[in-house]
Amino acid sequence: MPTQPPRSADRPDGDRIAKLLARAGVASRREVERMIAEGRVAIEGKPVTTPATILTSLKGVTVDGNPVAAAEATRLFAFHKPTGLITAERDPAGRPTIYTALRNALPKGTPRLMPIGRLDLNTEGLLLLTNDGGIKRTLELPASGIPRTYRARAFGEVTQAQLEDLMDGVEIEGVRYGSIDANLERSSGRNLWIEMTITEGKNREVRRVLEFLGLKVNRLIRIGYGPFHLGDLPRGQAVELKGKPVERFLGDLAKGQKR
Repeated sequence: MPTQPPRSADRPDGDRIAKLLARAGVASRREVERMIAEGRVAIEGKPVTTPATILTSLKGVTVDGNPVAAAEATRLFAFHKPTGLITAERDPAGRPTIYTALRNALPKGTPRLMPIGRLDLNTEGLLLLTNDGGIKRTLELPASGIPRTYRARAFGEVTQAQLEDLMDGVEIEGVRYGSIDANLERSSGRNLWIEMTITEGKNREVRRVLEFLGLKVNRLIRIGYGPFHLGDLPRGQAVELKGKPVERFLGDLAKGQKR
């Protein structure tokens, strides 16, 4: 079994091992690449030296000495993340993570799930989870243009005209943020509710943009990610997303990955 990618074929059969391991739910591609660099991934006992290794299956592949099971069908879950949870498997500071809540929110037998994107400690709302590292990566990439919609409660003053100017993008402290669709839902004195849709998902993007406009955000809820919506999913609960619309969405993403 080859441990180096073939050089002669323009389109070699198979996929990169990092992609296959991510697809099997071992870890994200970036994490798999780190594991390979640490010598933790092997084929028939021989350490893999590059994440670009081309394979047609995971037969004979081990991670930390343990055989890797074949990839399961892609599954997608919606989780209503409460505030006070870190979007990570573990936190050096000992703060509770989303997995603390997911242990009780998910049915027994659910495969290892990875969060698609992140919500910071004080942000609540819709967090998608999947067992497929390839789908995770595709949904996170800014180039995919997947819309994320938030509702923000803020204190201060802003006009709809100012919010509409965000459609042209804005630069804040040297960071360029792309087009943002923002609408003033309602206001009571200096307390405002604003709905914002972004496609890049840069770190703390919504908070930074609203703070740039002179507003103080005191609550932030993600209500949509692509075609999926938070709806009335109770806080701290998770549900598997199923049905033909989900299958079509995942199928379209898979086609995009192969292009």
